[in-house]
This record gives sequence, structure tokens and C-alpha cells, in this order.
Amino acid sequence: MSAPAIDPPATTARTGTVVRIGRVSGIVRWRQLVVPLTAVVVLVLLSAVSLGRGDFPIGVPDVLRTLAGLGDGTQDFIILELRAPRVVVGLLVGLALGVAGALFQTFARNPLASPDTLGITMGASVGAVAAIVLSSGGAFGGALATLGIPLAALLGALLVGVLLFGLTWRAGIDGYRLVLIGIALWSVSTALVDWLLTHAEIYDAAAAYVWITGSLNARTWDDAAPLAVALVVLLPLALGASRALGVLQFGDDTARGLGVRLQTAQAAVVLIAIGCVAFAVSAAGPITFVALVVPQIALRLTGGSRPPLLASGLLGAVLVVGADLVTRTVLPQALPVGILTAVLGAPYLLWLLVRGRRQFT
Repeated sequence: MSAPAIDPPATTARTGTVVRIGRVSGIVRWRQLVVPLTAVVVLVLLSAVSLGRGDFPIGVPDVLRTLAGLGDGTQDFIILELRAPRVVVGLLVGLALGVAGALFQTFARNPLASPDTLGITMGASVGAVAAIVLSSGGAFGGALATLGIPLAALLGALLVGVLLFGLTWRAGIDGYRLVLIGIALWSVSTALVDWLLTHAEIYDAAAAYVWITGSLNARTWDDAAPLAVALVVLLPLALGASRALGVLQFGDDTARGLGVRLQTAQAAVVLIAIGCVAFAVSAAGPITFVALVVPQIALRLTGGSRPPLLASGLLGAVLVVGADLVTRTVLPQALPVGILTAVLGAPYLLWLLVRGRRQFT
């Protein structure tokens, strides 16, 4: 059998390159391919540099040889057992938050829609702070101590996510109502965290403050495993919902006209995003503003009509791993990675608010 003839690619000015293989044709948008591939290369280099930094410095070539199985025993132990869990957790958390932010922002058609503003990360904080503060008091505190901080944070995020879904649902989900109810849940969760901290012992309050800033310190493979398993399930579902998501951005009436099962698609998108956030926050705490900033960066780099899922996830991983590397090596004192992401993300949030006000007026 002869190979199918490949027609010369026809380049369009705005949409990309049209490639035809026999009777099959498609549009290749090169920016949407180059950005994820570049993000992967940057992520590999950042991870290798991060794995080599510490009290026992290891060069990038030696790190790469160790990852390929060619390192000596000492390097294997330092890189694979002591440093790799931190980098892997940061990578997975950034990937999950980037994808979740892209899902929320595309669905709500609002760049302000993110797990931070919708209250999900603060819901995880309620669970974690309750597990820290109440673990020594009564039967309820004993139950929280048995659960542990990661599982309590997971349950807190899922609970707020279910409340967000249930309160927003009215024969479908409206993006504007989603943001408003999310802000209300964020306020309630913040008040609960403040109340718990005011009743905490000083050492419990200090431990709780460290957790709610978001940190990758002392992470182990036990922290990475549940998140990895969750992403194995959730990421294919998110990519599978990409077609419906692309239609949902044009409005409910257009989606119905194109044959999308509106309520099913809306429920699937929101629940997948909630799951990604819940597992990410349970692994490393609420690393804020990643899900808010990264999808908009990916949107501008790829030049598409909506935040791309894959590029957003990879850029989220680059941001978290890179921020953790900066906090450990550049700053005079090591800080939780959530502090740096907040410093980077807060000005962007203010810019979005000012820009939206100018457009409104």
C-alpha cells in the first residue's frame, strides 16, 4: 500500500497552517504547540537546577545522569529521596492549579474566576486549620487528628466546592452567579479561619499560619502520590471536556444550538476543576494566585480565544517550581513558596480590577 499523499501546507494569516493528508485536513496553530513545548523544556531545566541546589550542591549534568539511572549512591539518595519529592509536588500542584484556573475562567467567561476568589482554597484552609487547632480537644478534635492535615484540607476544599456547585446550580450554572457565590463562600471561610486562629494556642497558630501560606517544605512521596493518582484521572477528563468548554465560552444558547448537553457539560467542567484544586491544596497548602495568573499568561502567549488547558497547566508548574527555587536560592531567607506567588499575583489582580472598572466606565 502506498503512503498517502501529503498536500503542501497552506498558511493562513490568522488561524495557523492548514495541513491536508489525503482527505483529512486540519489547522495547526503553531503558537499553541510551541508554548507547551517551550514550557516543558523550561520546566525540565528548572527542576534539574532545583534538584541540584542545597547544602550539598550537585551540577545539572550530574542531576540529569542521576535521573537517567547513572548516578552514584550518594547522589541517588540526595536527589531521589530528599529533593525530588519537593520538586515533584510543586510540579503537580502547579499543573493542577493551572488547569483548574483555565477551566474556571473559560466556563465563567471571567478572568477573575479562580479557586482563590471562589473560596475553594480558603475552604481547604478551614479544614487544615481546624485539624491543627482542634486536634487536642474532644471527640471532634480526635477525629480531625486521625484524618491528618492533608485529608482534612481535602475534605474542606471538597465541601466548599460542593456548596459552590449546589448554590450556583439553577437548571445549569451561570458564570456571574458562580463568581458572586464563590466570593461569599470565601468570606465565610476566611471568617472561620480567623475564628479558629483566635482560639488557638500560640504554637498551633504558628503552625497553622505556615500551612495557610502554602509551602513545599518537607514534602515526601506520600504527599505526591495521592495528587499524582488524582491527576491521572482528572487531566484526561479535563482534556476530554475541552471541546464542550470551547463551545460554552460563547454562551448557553449557542452551546444548545451546537448540540452540547449544557447541564451535563457545565457540571463536568466545574466538578473536574474542583477536584484538581482540592487535591492540589491538600498536598501543599493554598499556593495562591497561580490559578488566577497563569491561564491569562497562557492565553496571551498562545493567542487563542480562551485559556488553553495544557499550556496553562505546564506554565503553572513552571511558576511553582521556579518560585520555590527563587525562595530557596535567591532570597536571603527561605520563605514559603505561597508568599512569592502572592507577591507576584496581587498586583495582577489589582490590574484586572482597574482594567475592568475602566472598561465599565
